[in-house]
Amino acid sequence: MAGLLLTEESLGRSVEFLSDTICAGRATASVGAVEASFWLARNFERMGLLAPGSRRGAPAYVRSFSASGKAGHNVIGLCPAQGSDRYAVVAAHYDNLGVLSERMYPGADSNASGVAAMLGLARICRSLSVLGLGLRQNVLFVALDAKQLSMAGSISLYDMLSNGSLLDPRTGRPIRKDQVSVMVNLDIIGSTLEPVNKGKEEYLIMLSGDDALKRALSEANYSSRMGLDLSFDYYRSKDFTDLFLNRIGDQKVFVEGGVPTVLFTSGITMNTNKVEDTPETLDLAVLRKRILLIFNWMDLVLR
Repeated sequence: MAGLLLTEESLGRSVEFLSDTICAGRATASVGAVEASFWLARNFERMGLLAPGSRRGAPAYVRSFSASGKAGHNVIGLCPAQGSDRYAVVAAHYDNLGVLSERMYPGADSNASGVAAMLGLARICRSLSVLGLGLRQNVLFVALDAKQLSMAGSISLYDMLSNGSLLDPRTGRPIRKDQVSVMVNLDIIGSTLEPVNKGKEEYLIMLSGDDALKRALSEANYSSRMGLDLSFDYYRSKDFTDLFLNRIGDQKVFVEGGVPTVLFTSGITMNTNKVEDTPETLDLAVLRKRILLIFNWMDLVLR
């Protein structure tokens, strides 16, 4: 059923909007980034995700924070699960480089692709939840800002979970870090330009320090018959695996805090952080397969 809820067309529309001149490269605190944050909040509301509560006011999807003297904006929505006090976090950063020297950096793969994947997973999870077929744990879907500014958005999210300032809107109780079963980061996930193994363009890279989570992905890949070429290191490099998992991704602060963490990616390409990172360079058919596999994996691990 999940496959019926996700189309290449919907993924393409998300990537196109975020890569468009209206978002102007999505640099933190820019007009384009604010436009993107409002668009994301509207998407969460239309899906029926719940806006988290706050100790300072009414529930809201958008949560502001300071990033190098600029105002950043995370967008957070909750897909609830009946009778569960456990939470998964599924995140993707939506900021990019913006406009530099009068040239716009669209950031289609980095990271409109990750945001499109996050929205796709949210749509599947919420639709199945309404039908009584939802996941067994609550899921916080988060569009992170300020990845380009020392990962300030993910640090802000982690701090909220650590200090209890993010509330479950159903109960008014804090959502705390020790209730988070896994943090999933989707970062650069839409390309087939750099396959791990030559000739196997339908692939997915998963980096994690948790062997059980990696085994579950292999099981989901087999049982769902997706048949993706899976890799559990970064192009067979121990150093780059450590770099991308533990040092430069939005999952870094969660790794350091002892939260089980996963990074899904299709790897950096020759277009990354260049004006050539446009929607036309993505493979939406494979992106859709990756998202469906990730959902099937979530269905296995969120028990």
